Amino acid sequence: MNHFIRINPYFFLSFILASVITALSFSPTSRAADASPTAPLALNPANPHYFLFRGKPTFLLGSTEHYGAVLNADFDTMRYLDTLQKDGMNLTRLFTGAYCEPSGAFNIAKNTLAPEGTRFLCPWARSDADGYAGGGKKFDLGKWDEAYFTRLKDYITQAGRRGVVVEVVLFCPYYDEGQWALSPLNARNNINSIGDLPRTDANTLHNGRLLETQQAMVRKIAGELKGFDNIYYEICNEPYFGGVALDWQYRILDTLAEAEKDLPRRHLVAQNIANGSKKIEMPNPGVSIFNFHYATPPEAVSVNFGLDKVIADDETGFKGTGDEIYRQEAWEFFLAGGGSFDHLDYSFTVGHEDGTFELPAKQPGGGGPALRKQFRILRDFLGGFDFVGLKPDHESIKSPLPKGTTAHGLSKPGEAYAFYFHGGAKLAVNFSLPAGAYKVDWISPKTGETESSKTLDHAGGEATLAIAFGEDVALRIVRAKP
Repeated sequence: MNHFIRINPYFFLSFILASVITALSFSPTSRAADASPTAPLALNPANPHYFLFRGKPTFLLGSTEHYGAVLNADFDTMRYLDTLQKDGMNLTRLFTGAYCEPSGAFNIAKNTLAPEGTRFLCPWARSDADGYAGGGKKFDLGKWDEAYFTRLKDYITQAGRRGVVVEVVLFCPYYDEGQWALSPLNARNNINSIGDLPRTDANTLHNGRLLETQQAMVRKIAGELKGFDNIYYEICNEPYFGGVALDWQYRILDTLAEAEKDLPRRHLVAQNIANGSKKIEMPNPGVSIFNFHYATPPEAVSVNFGLDKVIADDETGFKGTGDEIYRQEAWEFFLAGGGSFDHLDYSFTVGHEDGTFELPAKQPGGGGPALRKQFRILRDFLGGFDFVGLKPDHESIKSPLPKGTTAHGLSKPGEAYAFYFHGGAKLAVNFSLPAGAYKVDWISPKTGETESSKTLDHAGGEATLAIAFGEDVALRIVRAKP
């Protein structure tokens, strides 16, 4: 049946204009809105173990290329960001360019942090003098490379349009002479005679004129990125290596705070604490996110949960190229109460910015489309709860687990329970629940399929919940609606 509707011509014209404006504002080539006017990513006031982003409770989950998206001019950033959006990821990390790596470092094939020759970009402009160790002209530490900052801002703009938060990592230790030999901050690579010192002194307060250069870089980046809502800063990646000094980290933190002092709301700052776990004894009040690497089992969450800040597992790897070990790490970390997880995904390379590079056996970590699909199952599972209202639950399971099986869970007692079990078994757990009717679902973290589902009318006390599973299984219990 055809219907004729009379349309007000003025309303129609207004609609067309609004559509054109919207299309322009989301055009990949538009430079009109290179920063969001909204408040930046913040700790969630209702539960500071999570975030508030664009008015919504948020946890961050990423599967990230090896941090060279901006400094590697050959890397197709738009293809990469499109893939993150398609795969449901909302976090990525980037290194600013004070650090890069030689080809072959850490046995990484097609390392995005190892750009080819003159394709390395950083905050400082090239000079007219030959002699940079990586190829091409040396750097002038007194002159900014505006093309680099254009690329940086465009990257963060495009990430924001896709709902992706960018962790901007300001510095990184020089693990060995190979990285220090390529740094623009090494006196051999700049025309300013700055940085004539051992690599282990570079990120300390006794580094001469280098400190002024580092602080100037922080101020410049802070000024360029001041309007973006989808960033937070990390002071230094893995500062527990390469001689990085704590007082130097705090000087950088103070420099960033001073640079942002006039902003209505400053950006969050992360501090990388340790590989694995460590109890934080004297947290700096300027830090809102505490980053750990390879944080499995997730003890870093439990020992630091009382700080009421976000605890993050900020890098994974060195456990082979298989999916299960990293899927387990992600599920356990979030179900222990973590608020951010970033998998180091080596399937993203130059030429494979869609994350399809087939990993060689000696690659130090995993990644790929199948694993990102499993991460999305985790995102949807946790996102299906009012997760801000959940807290770590160490009390609901009342019976011993089978040998080799682990459990981590969050709950709001009597309302909602989210648990993850790893270690194949025929599982039967005595689960403490208040009286009421509950919907009970067992879900495969690998496929997302519901393995078993039932409604439980419970008189209160312990209920026996059973499932047979393979590698791992997730349990969702929610009070049934009347």
